[in-house]
Amino acid sequence: MAKRGVWAVRAALLLGLAYAAISVYWAAGGLWLVDTVSGALAQQVQAGTVGGLVVMATWAAAGLKVIAALLPWLAVRTRYSAAPIARAWQPRLRTMAWLEAAALTAYGLILTSAGLLVESGLITAAPGADQRALAWHAFLWDPWFLLWGLLVALGLLLSRELQPRAEP
Repeated sequence: MAKRGVWAVRAALLLGLAYAAISVYWAAGGLWLVDTVSGALAQQVQAGTVGGLVVMATWAAAGLKVIAALLPWLAVRTRYSAAPIARAWQPRLRTMAWLEAAALTAYGLILTSAGLLVESGLITAAPGADQRALAWHAFLWDPWFLLWGLLVALGLLLSRELQPRAEP
């Protein structure tokens, strides 16, 4: 039997781990692309005035991204496992992964849509808004969440238990 949906959750796993790696890089003090998140934050990082709370939040975000990357992969992997413990945890993992897919997709869709509306000029950005960060969020950071969520949903959908069709 082909393991349906595995390719989609593997792609989601790679996207999530890449996103987590960027967060780890920033949490460790890296500067590359930090100005695309917030110019003010980039200035604080360069000046060495970033507070411990911001650093802890960035480490926490990295950890959550790793968990979010692994969860759908585990949910689909247990679908094809013969191990009793894997089969016992599978419904819970799938439920959590579906919640993750909904959250990532909604977050990415809402923020990408808002960002694209600002970039198109249909919505005016607030005075003093960081135009560089707005553009990067509209065209990379927020669509990344959207794609990640869609891949998780697709993997879960493709790997669902198929019920045999009733004969007419």
